[in-house]
Amino acid sequence: MKAIEIINQGSAGFLQLTERPIPVAKEGEVLIRVHAAGINRPDVLQRIGRYVVPKGVPDIPGLEIAGEIVGGDVSGSDFKIGDMVCALVQGGGYAEYCTACTKLCLPIPEGMTPVEAASLPETYFTVWSNVFDFGRLKGKENLLVQAGASGIGVAAIQMASAMGHRVFATALTEDNCRACEKLGAERCINSTTENFAEYIKEATGGKGVDVILDIIGAAVLDKEIDCLADEGRLVLIAYLGGRQGTVDLAQIVHRQLTVTGSTLRPRSNEFKAEIARNLKEHIWPLIGAGKIKSVIYRVFPLAEAMQAQKLMQSNTHFGKIVLQVI
Repeated sequence: MKAIEIINQGSAGFLQLTERPIPVAKEGEVLIRVHAAGINRPDVLQRIGRYVVPKGVPDIPGLEIAGEIVGGDVSGSDFKIGDMVCALVQGGGYAEYCTACTKLCLPIPEGMTPVEAASLPETYFTVWSNVFDFGRLKGKENLLVQAGASGIGVAAIQMASAMGHRVFATALTEDNCRACEKLGAERCINSTTENFAEYIKEATGGKGVDVILDIIGAAVLDKEIDCLADEGRLVLIAYLGGRQGTVDLAQIVHRQLTVTGSTLRPRSNEFKAEIARNLKEHIWPLIGAGKIKSVIYRVFPLAEAMQAQKLMQSNTHFGKIVLQVI
């Protein structure tokens, strides 16, 4: 099969099309003929040597795919050979064939193409886990999404808004701010020209925001603590703006704030399978009803995976970047 491999992993690393054996599905896994694969930040970090791949995971990058089940173990599942699915995978997605845990496969939502569906698993699993599980967003609580123009941001805005929550976001340009608002953000603050913490406190009557989903980190940490509501939760999933920051611990103690973080890839399949069940129950119907949509910025052929990752590194995109394999 054709696949993408990493050459000279590290700062000079690049991606190259190569030939690899078709992987063999183990018990509890299916073999998927990949139609499309999503591009994600961990893929880039893997190429430049800043992301350690879990032991036993393929060196081929790619964490989310969509395609046809052509073999493997479908026993005990709702799937059969020939079904079209999207799946969260541990690696190996930039290829013509990839194995996936059957429990981490989901049917392609009604009305979606494989290219659109390939943009869902990594971001939607991540958002559900961090916003609704770790962040415990519920009831009439509100959410701030940092970097709303990212794939994670676009998913979080839509998911929380469609579930009835008041959503704020930040972005780096006016165009991206307006695009975030069209997806459901009540207001997207231009973080290059505005102080998002001041706006949040004003917009909430001084209360603050209940949950913050953050991929920026140190550069905005003090402002995030400042604009959290009492008993608010800050969930960190990346630190693109730096990994070392300072906070006023008195605010955390006296206002009962929670600062937490997580990463999805090392988690067990059982942990991820519970997320899959929640997505199928709560989010897939909203996608089918047209209340949540796949936002694709650009599609590249598999052979141009390096160009696709360079686009992600430029931070000029809005939404997801996808590789079309078939």
